[in-house]
Amino acid sequence: MGQGEPSARGTSMEGDCLSCIKYLMFIFNFFIFLGGAFLLGVGIWVLVDPTGFREIVAANPLLFTGVYAILILGGMLFLLGFLGCCGAIRENKCLLLFFFMLILVIFLAELAVAILAFIFREHLTRDYFTKELKTHYQGTNSTDVFTSTWNAIMTTFDCCGVNSAEDFEEQSLFRRLNPSRLVPEVCCQRNDLMMSKEDCLKGIMPIRNKGCYSAVVDYFETYIYMAGALAIVVLTIELFAMVFAMCLFRGIQ
Repeated sequence: MGQGEPSARGTSMEGDCLSCIKYLMFIFNFFIFLGGAFLLGVGIWVLVDPTGFREIVAANPLLFTGVYAILILGGMLFLLGFLGCCGAIRENKCLLLFFFMLILVIFLAELAVAILAFIFREHLTRDYFTKELKTHYQGTNSTDVFTSTWNAIMTTFDCCGVNSAEDFEEQSLFRRLNPSRLVPEVCCQRNDLMMSKEDCLKGIMPIRNKGCYSAVVDYFETYIYMAGALAIVVLTIELFAMVFAMCLFRGIQ
């Protein structure tokens, strides 16, 4: 009797611990499920948004790849959260092992994306965009993807050039193709000021003086910090989910 009670008590404690891990894993996977749904929503919103982001993303290979990476990761997290919840509640070792291996792959892929984003961060600088604008922007050529993309950006964010209208100087491709114009026509599309389009095109006073780099950064600044914080939270949740999955896998008889 004396030896049986500690054994029974230990078995009961192990059962309580296993039950605790099971429900903790369910909670963590539920948050992974929500995180995946959020990423899917963001990716779909960018692709179908009517304010010009779809054209901007399609014209920039880096952004295009990033959006589809978000969609793929969101879909996988959505599926993993569902599998993790089912594996935890039903205590299915096959589901738990599959969940652990798949979430490990996703965890490593997310780390790789973060490292690549850090390595290629110089491609998102003001100087890089200024150089690209001066080299490739043509003005009113709607068949050129780069030009139409920049026209969409300047219209959407009510801006002109990367830094200002001075980006369209004599060395730029735009000035070589349009020697009589100092600024693109898209920089003059405002009707609330007493300014003729001809005067604007001659550079007497461009209506849109704010650079697009500052306009876009100001617009997305809140979302960038939110996305970074969400990424840290998601990685932490995934790490704990893997630990709980392995503990639950080893505890199931």
